[in-house]
Amino acid sequence: MYTPAYKPNGKEVAVIKTNKGTITVNLLGNDAPITVGSFVELANKSFYNGLKFHRFEPGFVIQGGDPQTKDLTAEQVKANSTGSIGTGGPGYMIAGEFANNPNKHVDGTLAMARSQSPDSGGSQFYFTLGPQSFLDNNYTVFGQTTKGLDVIHQLGAGDVIESITIENATK
Repeated sequence: MYTPAYKPNGKEVAVIKTNKGTITVNLLGNDAPITVGSFVELANKSFYNGLKFHRFEPGFVIQGGDPQTKDLTAEQVKANSTGSIGTGGPGYMIAGEFANNPNKHVDGTLAMARSQSPDSGGSQFYFTLGPQSFLDNNYTVFGQTTKGLDVIHQLGAGDVIESITIENATK
């Protein structure tokens, strides 16, 4: 299990630039310090730059953060031509932080994707497309969209994460 060196101050804001527009998210470092710490570290290393959103479930979620999508075209991502899209990560896993996390899956929530194992998150994240209360207490909510909800609702499989920058991060 990876423990990030970065310790959130609770004021971090992620600015996610996509080919459809910009999304601004308040990160919830006080409630999900491991997840936010890892996300900030990956963003600061430009890990997400150029990755594609690979999973789109209308009315449910849009998911990205798989490094295996970086060198694929939008069409290849949509077709999942390699068969392994959705299985990539940063080379480590982080502990799930949902048991005592008070945040809910409302429209525009940012949360950590994982496999069936609760401690299998890494780099893949999703935005909810409407309230998804059945995900509460099962997946780590680590951010809430403050601007760009309209952008989230325009995204689809193959759309590009151009960059993620973190504002208000402690050096």
